[in-house]
Amino acid sequence: MPNPFPGMNPYLESPDFWPEVHSRLIVAIADALVPQLLPKYRVAIEKRIYQIKGEQSLLVGIPDVSIQGNATTRNSSTSNVAVAARTTAPLKVRLLMFEEVREGYLEIVDIASKEVVTVIEVLSPANKRPGQGRTIYEEKRDKVFASRSHLVEIDLLRIYEPLPVLGNDIDGSYRILVSRTDCRPTADLYLFNLPDAIPAFPLPLRGGDAEPMVDLQGLLNTVYDRAGYDFTIDYTAEPVPPLSEPDAVWADSLLRETSLRSSET
Repeated sequence: MPNPFPGMNPYLESPDFWPEVHSRLIVAIADALVPQLLPKYRVAIEKRIYQIKGEQSLLVGIPDVSIQGNATTRNSSTSNVAVAARTTAPLKVRLLMFEEVREGYLEIVDIASKEVVTVIEVLSPANKRPGQGRTIYEEKRDKVFASRSHLVEIDLLRIYEPLPVLGNDIDGSYRILVSRTDCRPTADLYLFNLPDAIPAFPLPLRGGDAEPMVDLQGLLNTVYDRAGYDFTIDYTAEPVPPLSEPDAVWADSLLRETSLRSSET
């Protein structure tokens, strides 16, 4: 069965699916663009690799474990800080570990000059959540803005705050930013919500060159079909991250109409 949603499928945003969707979508975009851009341009699949610490955790966390025993107090002349009683059994703790992040993105390269004409980013949670990953991505983003390369930034994730633009308070669950080097600081921002189809957009190239339209909706639907997500997604459960109340009501109605949820669910 094809993607039952008219636009973005919120179930694909789950941590169980998104890393694979991200990789497949980047390859699908590249495969769609190559025949339209040759012989002047090549589409390069690049990878950004960096390490961040587990920012969602404490340096020493103690999940699901409570410290047992009577607290004692040191001599008041030395300290009044309570300490846990000495135990013979070890406590289970969590350590702050480095996490290796691998992020794919696309570069449209002028074959003759070897110059990067356009950078295409499909955002991942690490790019958006507060912390080192977002800082690293924003620094890379600023470098592109200061260069002669165009930037296309695709955000199909509802979780975390969107990347900054002036007027960032404009409401929209998903967004596509098309920043042309010759138009900065002005850029085109495509905003859309769960009930909306993903808008197609022109891929910026060198002046005078025909710009192909990127049918992101069609590409996402193809990824959905080829990966067989209709067999692996449980539409009787709620998506992760959860939907807003209006979106949840709308999605529930849609899934019932398509018989992916029963009236008893």
